[in-house]
Amino acid sequence: MDKRWQISRRRVLRGLGAAVALPMLDAMRPALPLAVAGSQMRPPQRMAFLLVPNGVHVPDWTPQSIGYDFQLPHILEPLHRVQDDLLVLTGLTHHKGRPNGDAAGDHARACATFLTGCQARKTHGANLRVGISADQIAAQQIGQATRFGSLELGCERLGLSGNCDSGYSCAYSSAISWSSVNTPLAKEVDPRAVFERLFSNPDTGEAKRDLYRKSILDFVAEDARSLKNRLGRTDQQKLDEYLTGVRQIEQRIVRAELQGRSQLLNPTGLKKPTGIPDDYQEHVRLMGDLMVLAFQNDLTRVCTFMMANEGSNKTYRFLGVPEGHHQLSHHGNDPEKQNKIRKINRFHVTQFAYIVERLKSIQEADGSTLLDNSMVLYGSDMSDGNAHNNENLPILLAGQGGGTIDSGRHVRYEQETPMSNLLVSMLNRVGAKVDQIGDSTGPLDGLV
Repeated sequence: MDKRWQISRRRVLRGLGAAVALPMLDAMRPALPLAVAGSQMRPPQRMAFLLVPNGVHVPDWTPQSIGYDFQLPHILEPLHRVQDDLLVLTGLTHHKGRPNGDAAGDHARACATFLTGCQARKTHGANLRVGISADQIAAQQIGQATRFGSLELGCERLGLSGNCDSGYSCAYSSAISWSSVNTPLAKEVDPRAVFERLFSNPDTGEAKRDLYRKSILDFVAEDARSLKNRLGRTDQQKLDEYLTGVRQIEQRIVRAELQGRSQLLNPTGLKKPTGIPDDYQEHVRLMGDLMVLAFQNDLTRVCTFMMANEGSNKTYRFLGVPEGHHQLSHHGNDPEKQNKIRKINRFHVTQFAYIVERLKSIQEADGSTLLDNSMVLYGSDMSDGNAHNNENLPILLAGQGGGTIDSGRHVRYEQETPMSNLLVSMLNRVGAKVDQIGDSTGPLDGLV
């Protein structure tokens, strides 16, 4: 069954309104161009940026020791299975997230600075201005290699206009991705919409397929069978596992839609259901799984994911926290409120751990993992939500960046080290060469 034939890395399974990209298979390897004589090209490098709002409870976030073999503090404990794939970075600062003469509006301003390193113009009108974000700098330089230059994901909708924070536009607190200095990119919060975008045939779209109300895999089944019969046993197993994973995600989206039908009834009839789960954890994980699928199939190499909008006052009743997140972040050093913030922070980290473990579970053609060839930044745009401070930001970096990052450490930087330096280093590692972003002073030392 070892059939030594070659298929293109861009091969997809096609059917009515469907185009399902494939993971890396052994049969694709000989067709890859050579990076150096006698060796195959290395897997592509991916980068993702995940934001959680309202800062963290810093004492239970920060490890006590630096270097290797540090003990994970309470909030970071869910990451214990991937600690060796993780950098905890403390001491980084976003100076442009501070007022610098612009007075109130800390949440929106800090969010706008998160991936740009620039000061946001204080306005709630159309004259927005901040800077091009790191993800979009990458998309502009390496995005042409994939079907999608970047993906922008989230779990909370919010308009891109209006006054949301002391004179700052809602755009600043609901978007971290900026394609130009005055153009925020709206994020997609509906898993169904993301799924259709990733797996619909760009020539026919989903319209024809939608008429039949079947699984997307039903429409590519014939093509899948034809391909499978020509693959070796290892590739057959890889293909089966991959298609099973796609189907499981699709089924989860369908369940979310069915659960939401009763809430969508009104006197005029049934509205079209969406794929947004009522269960927030399931929502986060679905979006994370879709990001992983997009990376696995090289549909994109760049993604942003806002788990909630900055300043979000979402409640977490399932954690025993009925109060709003933003409300609790102004805890005034009340131990009971601080304990509830710890619960929210740990919950978010648990979801991050799930995504990182999913990346680590997927093997690349050269034997490395998807996580080995990724950099996933996770953190908040302010440090302590009670103080609204922008120094010592809570930042994690998962993945080895193709072997260019020495992970498994806690690295402490001098106060006022620009967070933008980390963005420069990440961009250079994915092949998006920049000398500066925002207020950076150069690449960040200490990653290797």
